[in-house]
Amino acid sequence: MCDQNEDKPFSDGVSRRSFLGVGSAALATVAISGLTANAQLHEDIAKAENDHSLSDPGPENKLLFGLNPHTNTPPPTDHGDIGPIWFSFDLARKRVEEGGWTHQVTQRELGTSKDIAGVNMRLTAGSFRELHWHTADEWAFIEYGSARITVMNPDGTMFIDDVSEGDLWFFPAGFPHSIQGLGPDGCQFLLVFDEGGFSEDGTFLLSEFVAHVPPEILKKNSHLSSADIAKLPKEHLYIFPSKLPRSLAADRAAIGGSRVASAQQYTFRMGSMKPQVQSDGGEVRIVDSTNFPVSTSIAAALVKIKPGGMRELHWHPNASEWQFWITGKGRMTIVMPEGRARTMDFNANDVGFVPAVAGHYIENTGDTDLIFLEMFKSSHFVDFSLNNWIRRMPPEMATAHLNLDESGLKKIPSEKQPIIAG
Repeated sequence: MCDQNEDKPFSDGVSRRSFLGVGSAALATVAISGLTANAQLHEDIAKAENDHSLSDPGPENKLLFGLNPHTNTPPPTDHGDIGPIWFSFDLARKRVEEGGWTHQVTQRELGTSKDIAGVNMRLTAGSFRELHWHTADEWAFIEYGSARITVMNPDGTMFIDDVSEGDLWFFPAGFPHSIQGLGPDGCQFLLVFDEGGFSEDGTFLLSEFVAHVPPEILKKNSHLSSADIAKLPKEHLYIFPSKLPRSLAADRAAIGGSRVASAQQYTFRMGSMKPQVQSDGGEVRIVDSTNFPVSTSIAAALVKIKPGGMRELHWHPNASEWQFWITGKGRMTIVMPEGRARTMDFNANDVGFVPAVAGHYIENTGDTDLIFLEMFKSSHFVDFSLNNWIRRMPPEMATAHLNLDESGLKKIPSEKQPIIAG
């Protein structure tokens, strides 16, 4: 673990204006010297109160400022513009139907996120998200309660399973599927799609399919009578209430049992799996195509960071990162080429975005565990550790770039430490 006593704030002799001209090598040196968020934040705010350049005599949204103080009082390491990296589901329009609701954060709300869109949805007990399919792959995480899901394969086999808090599912694009809330209080879940411009309102619905096919075609195709066709829905159902289903075993048996059962597993128990990373600072559970083979387009990590801990300085070489913050509070800095850097604070129900290959960290700035998902449009989870890279260089190479002597270099951990304790 990093020796936290080695962390040192910038000296008072470095002004904000002079810092903006510092090169990337110096920026790296600053980064590895450590980040003590709460102390630094209080110091920055205190300086801001005495710095007329930062004064803001105009109107101010005090609630928003309180949630994200690093936006209005950025650390001196921030510089330039890297585009939006934050949005919140609490700002997204909520579509409310009898039986539940849904709202989404897509490229329309978070313009930098071109590869991934997210939907948060609630279904009451017994209620359905109507049978449907869509153009994008769907990856899901159960936040609350339990649900029954179904998905059909092109060969006519069916997968039916129940999922609960911490579980995942994956539905390939074009595969018809359903979601139904179970007792006692239905469910809430995050849906992640591998298209940034995806819209939950643009799905292909069973109700709309049958409502817009001529009756004589329905008769010919499905052997229905005119009386049968008169009973079919005339407009979309989308989310609607219904009775609770029978037992899982009964539903499986009702459609033909093992004879029509899917050979492919479309659910995964992420919350109950053993963490691949566990330390005094927290833990990480990683799910991608190596342990959930059907998930070929979304890789994910469920990260828990204890108070004061941090997700180490790192980057991902293969995809941008889309985050969903589940509980707790934290801050993140992203560093881009040409010295551009942005620091933001995050809270539960927020969405974060990190451009592909951009260096960043995430620190728990609260007094409870920070839990969030980091997701990627990729079949595999991959990251590089800054500490690991520096220690794998020949020492003279690291010294030439960072101005650190041998004793300084040896303070840097030589192995990956995805979560560093506070």
